[in-house]
Amino acid sequence: MPFSRFLITCAATWFYSGKSPKAPGTAGSLAALPFGWLIWVYGGNSALIVASIIVFAIGVWAAHQYSHLLGIHDAGEIVIDEVVGQWMCLLVIPLGAGWSDLVWLLVAFVAFRIFDIAKPWPIRWVDRRVGGGFGIMFDDVLAGVFAMISLVIITQLIGG
Repeated sequence: MPFSRFLITCAATWFYSGKSPKAPGTAGSLAALPFGWLIWVYGGNSALIVASIIVFAIGVWAAHQYSHLLGIHDAGEIVIDEVVGQWMCLLVIPLGAGWSDLVWLLVAFVAFRIFDIAKPWPIRWVDRRVGGGFGIMFDDVLAGVFAMISLVIITQLIGG
């Protein structure tokens, strides 16, 4: 495998987590969490925002290239989009309180997966109508926004 194809595959599948034979999107979201948490621990929300923007830009390119290599638009194994959506959720949960971080990471994971799988409007519209690497990435950004809103409501209700 040429090195450029390896880089494209590694990025698009988020270090091959998207190659999971079952639920690749879920595997990609899970694989995103430790990276996102570590970025948050060492740099806070600012670093996580910057990292999300960088991964989004890389994802637009990698998703487009990988789709072209496979000849399939938005193949299930492309999960770099899940990474950005999942990281967005970490911006609004109360992290830094020790073991409760695990609970909040789980809540953020579930919230994002619900919106990514259900794809309520306008997420489904974007998923079906916006093409290329940008379209692949952007529907998960919207799922991340929906999940963020629900997580803010949850944290306010329970006083997190």
